[in-house]
Formats: sequence, C-alpha cells, structure tokens
Amino acid sequence: MDDDRFLSIVEREAGVDREAAVDAVRVTLTTLAQRVKPGPLREVQRQAPELVRPLLSPKQPRELYDAAGFVARVAERLGVDEESARRRARAVFVALSRAVSLEAWQDVVRELPMDYAPLLAGSLRSRVPMPLAEFLDWVTDRGGIDRETARRASEAVLETLGERITGGEVDDVLKELTPELRPPLERGRERSRGRAQKMSLEEFVGRIAEREGVPVEEARAHARAVMNTIRDAVVAKEWRDISAQLPNSYLEELAEP
Repeated sequence: MDDDRFLSIVEREAGVDREAAVDAVRVTLTTLAQRVKPGPLREVQRQAPELVRPLLSPKQPRELYDAAGFVARVAERLGVDEESARRRARAVFVALSRAVSLEAWQDVVRELPMDYAPLLAGSLRSRVPMPLAEFLDWVTDRGGIDRETARRASEAVLETLGERITGGEVDDVLKELTPELRPPLERGRERSRGRAQKMSLEEFVGRIAEREGVPVEEARAHARAVMNTIRDAVVAKEWRDISAQLPNSYLEELAEP
C-alpha cells in the first residue's frame, strides 16, 4: 500500500482532510511506538508504507499507559478534544491493519490491554468466517477500488484459485469462508475436477484478468488485494496449507503486503 492510499483511508475513517490525516498518523503512531515493545513493531514497520516506517521507531522510553492515557496524549499532541482524538487514532489503526498482514498487526495488538478494544474496532478480523461485507471492505481498501469491483475481483481470484489448488484443499478453504464467497471456489474445483492445475503466475493473473474483464496489470493489483485478504480471513494453518500448494512466485508477488 502506498502513502496516498493509506492517508485516504485515514481521511475517510476520521472524517478529516489530508493535512489533519497526516498529523493524525504522525501522532498516533509515535504514541503507539512509545507504548509497545519494539519487537512486535518491526514486522509492521517492514510491511508498512514509507510514510509510516520512521514513526514506528520509539524516540522515548516505553510508557505503559492505558487506553485513556493513549487518547489523552493523542488529544494533547494534536490539539483536539478527546473524542476527536479517539476517532483519529482508530482511523489510523484501521489504515495500518489494511497495509500489513493481520498476523503482524495482531502481534502489536497483543501488547495492548483490553481497554484498547474500542480504539481497535475495525482493525481486526471480527470472526471466522469473516462476513462478506468485512471481506469486501478489506479488499476495497487494499486495492483502492470500489465495492462492486472488489466483489468481481474476489470472485475471479477465488475461481482461479479453485482451479490452482487441489479439490481437498478447496474443501478445507470453503469451511473458512462465508457462504457468499464459496460458489467461485466451487466452480474452479469443478472445472479442474479437483486436480490442481499447474499454471505460471502470468497464467494465473491472465485468467483473473479475463474473468474480470480488466487489463492484466489491473488484475494483478486486484489479485494482490484479494489474496492478502484471503490470507487474513482464514486461520493461520489453512493459509499455510494454501501456500504449500502455490509456487514462491505467487506468494512473493500476490501475498506479501
């Protein structure tokens, strides 16, 4: 995710302009870097947009403040009331969760006590299976696309994935996805008769482009948004099983934030 898309999510979630979004990102993330251990931040820092990375290196000793203390610091540093600070901090966390893997973000969240839950709303998977609206929200944000495009892209990627992996693995993935997302996978499995079809990365993306009716490079970007969301929608073991059936080129190109 680039800086512009990241800031656009903050603007939308917080209801602020670009300048205020930049300030919210700066203050929220430098405050977060003071609150959690450096270790969990390193992977988030590696995956995050360029704007974000330097903000996640703590400049002061760690402070173990609760959620109210976090909001108070953000409010003071931004010069806004606490309700505005709360809304802006939550917006930054939503954007960060879309920019990095759920696993990396959860490692940071584990450093925070339960009273941070309202600040983290929308930044974590609500449950398995991930509801359709939530799945499409993540694809929309990660791809920088509208909801209808996100749905078409999701169906195209899932159908092609259903061709690429074994029928048994498709059965396992079906258990992890909301019912509305299962038909494309099933179509792919039926087309391949349950036998994983070997295809290069370019062939994989080409089939997605054909099904979506978009140029290949656009399909590649959409596939990246959908594959990253599949990774975060299923349990970790299931993603490992999917990954084991895909060439490294797929994972490097399509499943890295």
